Amino acid sequence: MSRCYNFAPGPSTLPLPVLEQARDELLDFRGTGCSVMELSHRSREFTEVHNETQALLRELLGIPAEYDLLLMQGGGHMQFSMVPLNLLGKGNVASYIVNGTWSRKAAAEAARFCTVHVAAENPGVAAPSQDELRIDPRSSYVYYCDNETVHGVEFGYVPETGGIPLVADMSSNILSRPFDIRRFGAVWFGAQKNFGIAGLAIAAVRHDLIGNAPDSCPVMLNWKSYSDKNSMLNTPPTFAIYIANLVCHWIKREGGVKELERRASVRSKLLYDAIDGSDGFYFGRVEKESRSRMNVTFWLKEDALSGLFIEEAAKEGLRNIKGHRSIGGMRASVYNAMPVEGARELARFMNDFARRHG
Repeated sequence: MSRCYNFAPGPSTLPLPVLEQARDELLDFRGTGCSVMELSHRSREFTEVHNETQALLRELLGIPAEYDLLLMQGGGHMQFSMVPLNLLGKGNVASYIVNGTWSRKAAAEAARFCTVHVAAENPGVAAPSQDELRIDPRSSYVYYCDNETVHGVEFGYVPETGGIPLVADMSSNILSRPFDIRRFGAVWFGAQKNFGIAGLAIAAVRHDLIGNAPDSCPVMLNWKSYSDKNSMLNTPPTFAIYIANLVCHWIKREGGVKELERRASVRSKLLYDAIDGSDGFYFGRVEKESRSRMNVTFWLKEDALSGLFIEEAAKEGLRNIKGHRSIGGMRASVYNAMPVEGARELARFMNDFARRHG
């Protein structure tokens, strides 16, 4: 078997040591005689995995005790609803920074529950600067997506909100750089891009922001339900939590978040250098200061060559680089588990393809 370099945007590539450990433990987890997928979520063995995963994430991300760490199902779309349901309180206004597909979807869902004030809008081109933000002072919270995967736009700063709780979707760049969570009221992220598989979403929420959902809020959409039961309100996504646990251990062994930040910069620079050095054969649409380190998007000057580019790349083991259906082009997602060598190989192929077809 020959593994490819998988540039998929999510579910995405996993560290090979994690896959190997999961394979080795699949039939007999820690001497239990059964798979981790067969264990009761109430068992001692799985409870240890569950609690350890929370502890590892707290350690890696520097999450202090005044924040609850909630492990949930439902993915990002469920969080789009949970955020307004849990944070509006008695208010009826929320400010959203809309700079891409996912922040736009989040704002549209929030509009079901409140008046959405668009604090800034620059979809797919750049992260708006602090000076461009126009936050409604009546807002119960301010929301933004730290890294927009479709267009490849990433914030290089944390927005200042004047004391209004800040909420961030960090699904696609979590654990790729350090951040001070005390600047946020809540941060949420899916696992399937940077530290696990599909089926697990996590929210780190400041204590005082839990318990403000209305009585009409469904139990499974109330953060307090998870907080009160240590995220064991119902059967959690056990295998997804187990894989996240293995990835967290892998991150620690590799040197932690600071090392992953270094690798992210190296990987993305290799690809952006190939784009910028192609004399226009490749081009991007995102302003340079807002280019994502996680999702490198680009187009070919001759769009007719796009199919051939994808085909030839796949033959060389460089797979899943087709851009999102809504915008076309190419997208190379270089998340935490992507080896630097994978980005180097893609950059080499890009340079060679441009030489042969330019």
